[in-house]
Amino acid sequence: MTIRLDKLIASATVFTRSQAKAAIRKGKVKVNGETLTKSSQHIDEDAHVEYMGVTVTRPQLRYLMFNKPAGMVCANSDEQHPTVFDKLFLPRMDVLHVAGRLDIDTTGLVLITDDGQWQHRITSPKHAHQKIYKVDLAREITDKQIGILENGVQLKDEKDRCKPATVEKLAEKQIRLTIQEGKYHQVKRMLAAVGNHVTRLHREQIAHIKLDPDLEEGQWRGLTDKEIKL
Repeated sequence: MTIRLDKLIASATVFTRSQAKAAIRKGKVKVNGETLTKSSQHIDEDAHVEYMGVTVTRPQLRYLMFNKPAGMVCANSDEQHPTVFDKLFLPRMDVLHVAGRLDIDTTGLVLITDDGQWQHRITSPKHAHQKIYKVDLAREITDKQIGILENGVQLKDEKDRCKPATVEKLAEKQIRLTIQEGKYHQVKRMLAAVGNHVTRLHREQIAHIKLDPDLEEGQWRGLTDKEIKL
């Protein structure tokens, strides 16, 4: 695989992308002993890169799971609310991104990474990764409502019906809902469309990655190699 030279320098140093480009233009970067001055040039990821004689090593990509509490937003920064990134205390947080956001009042599994390709694979609709939620409801769910959800509910202002969901009834007013899409406020809109109302929403799983039961709200850990593999 290859990577843009300016992207590698920016990810492996304290430089911003623009500072990395300037350093390359000034001839301060060598790749396999050769001075390169074109920042957009792609180089092999295992190439030997130096900045003013100092070897530059690309940092390892990061894959994290976070147990999001209510009242916290999935954004890199926010002036009004705490964000999931406020709890990380990691270097280079500007290159980390959430793979599958949750609403401010929704709790549970959030995935965070600086691997853009992995982020795309986990969130892209074409891969149809399942998302599993525990849903508390305002009213008892009926067999008719479950049937509509499992056959594909029609949401307001959407051209196509949702893909069929899987519904497990846990209690009169609680279900476990499995979907394969990521439409805006989808779970809440699905339940509203069948005449019910979500009072609490908690994400338990994305694809094969399950929220670690040992993680308290607001805590995080790195993903295992098995969890990273898609």
